[in-house]
Amino acid sequence: MKVLKVFALLLAVVGVFPVTVALSGESAVFSNERFVQRLLDGNRRYADGKPSHPNQTLERRKQVTKGQHPFAVVLSCSDSRVPPEIIFDQGLGDLFVVRVAGNIVDDAGLGSIEYAVEHLHASLIVVLGHERCGAVEAAVKGGEAPGRIKSLVEAIRPAVEEAKGEPGDLAENAMRANVKRVVHHLKTSKPILKQFVHKGTLTVVGARYGLDDGQVTVIP
Repeated sequence: MKVLKVFALLLAVVGVFPVTVALSGESAVFSNERFVQRLLDGNRRYADGKPSHPNQTLERRKQVTKGQHPFAVVLSCSDSRVPPEIIFDQGLGDLFVVRVAGNIVDDAGLGSIEYAVEHLHASLIVVLGHERCGAVEAAVKGGEAPGRIKSLVEAIRPAVEEAKGEPGDLAENAMRANVKRVVHHLKTSKPILKQFVHKGTLTVVGARYGLDDGQVTVIP
C-alpha cells in the first residue's frame, strides 16, 4: 500500500493525475491510471492499423440497452477526422463523448459532463485537442468570425494570447494551451466536478491527437 501511495504521488507530480491522493481515493486513482492506459492501448492499435473493435457485437448492443457505464468521458473537437470511439478503438457503452468545435466547454457541454460523472459514475475525463484544428487556426488568424462561429473563436482566443511568444508553431501551441485551459476549467468547476477531483475520485487529463500519425499523446 505504501508503494502504491508513492507511485500515485509521482503521477501527481508530473501532472497526469490528481495532486491530492487520499488513502480512500487510492483505488480510484489507480483505476483511472488503468483507464488512461486502456485508451492509449486502443489508440496504439488504431494507429498501427490493427484495431480490435471491442464491444461492437450484437451481444454488446443488447447488453447496453439495460444501461450505460462508460469508463471515460471524452471532450473532443467536432472535426470529422477525430472520432473518439474510433481513434481509441473502443465500443458501445465505453465512452461518453461530448463534441464541439475547438473542444471548448460551454454550459451545455459542462452539464453533459457533470451528468456522466455524477449519474453514470465516470471517473476519467479526457480533453482531446488535435493537430491543425480549424477552430484554433481561426482564433490565431483573428478578425471577425461570422455568425455564432464567433463564440467558438472568442472562447479560444485567450489560449492564443497565452501561446504568443512561445517557440514553435503558434497554432500548435495555442491548441495545447486551449486544452490545458479547458482541463483547468473542468477541474475547478463547481459545484460538481471540483468536489470529485478534490476527493481523488475524478481524473481530468489533456491529450493531443496527431492527424498525420494517428497517435494520441498526453499533455502534461
